[in-house]
Amino acid sequence: MHYRRFTTFLAGNPHEHMFASGCDNQLMSQRPTFPGTLAVMAFPIRIGVQLQPQHSPQYSLIRDAVRRAEDVGVDVAFNWDHFYPLYGDPDGAHYECWTMLGAWAEQTTRVEIGALVTCNSYRNPELLADMARTVDHISDGRLILGIGSGWFEKDYDQYGYEFGTAGSRLNELAEALPRIENRLAKLNPAPTRDIPVLIGGAGEKKTLKLVAKHANIWHSFLDVDEYRRKSAILAEHCAAIERDPATIERSTGAGVHTDSVDDVLRRADALADEGVTLLTVGVGGPDYDLTLLEALCKWRDQR
Repeated sequence: MHYRRFTTFLAGNPHEHMFASGCDNQLMSQRPTFPGTLAVMAFPIRIGVQLQPQHSPQYSLIRDAVRRAEDVGVDVAFNWDHFYPLYGDPDGAHYECWTMLGAWAEQTTRVEIGALVTCNSYRNPELLADMARTVDHISDGRLILGIGSGWFEKDYDQYGYEFGTAGSRLNELAEALPRIENRLAKLNPAPTRDIPVLIGGAGEKKTLKLVAKHANIWHSFLDVDEYRRKSAILAEHCAAIERDPATIERSTGAGVHTDSVDDVLRRADALADEGVTLLTVGVGGPDYDLTLLEALCKWRDQR
């Protein structure tokens, strides 16, 4: 049995503990409170892969990649919610996000799955809630509902969505999140669990305020210094609504498949020391090289 190290923060002091790989994630995320202390943060170190659904001429290559990622030991498999490649041939092969997540729900057995992140603009909030509930059931409770305000203008233009402004898209996200929560509470059958909500982004005035109010997981693509600064701002937003920031799991990109193993491991160490517990690596098609993921999973198991 493999054991992994996690960190709790009690009265501001970090304490390291060990747990067995494969133990109940819900158990590990319980955070009892004590008078005069912060809630206990007990998120294990986890590794995520973002399998970019681009430049893969056959879906079978992506299906193989998500299964290989599960075999390697990855904890979470993400895709993304775009309609065109973000780099390389701008009109290259690309697949839709949520239909793919439904396939992953059947094609995997252990990893959590989700979008990093869903674009709020592309689907009615109530419909998105129903889609999430359905994938939650298909996967036996392994869905993470990742969501953000959207940014890739080509998607909007080519598919007939109103692009608006960054501010208007964030306002729409703020309106959508309570609607998603309300619909999830009404659906029959109900979700198999409280579906974790991941919000992506690091805008100080609006995005982090939404993270404080709605998110179970905050995802960003920040270096260590900027992460530390933004984390302090998130703590201020949490204080304003009397939420303990330690109840929000921190997720950050650790690199992409073209980075060196040494660089990614150094970054992972630095981010983990700051309290990031979900570290992700982006991997592109058609090869979906998982070398970095193998190294990160070994690093996780040795911490």
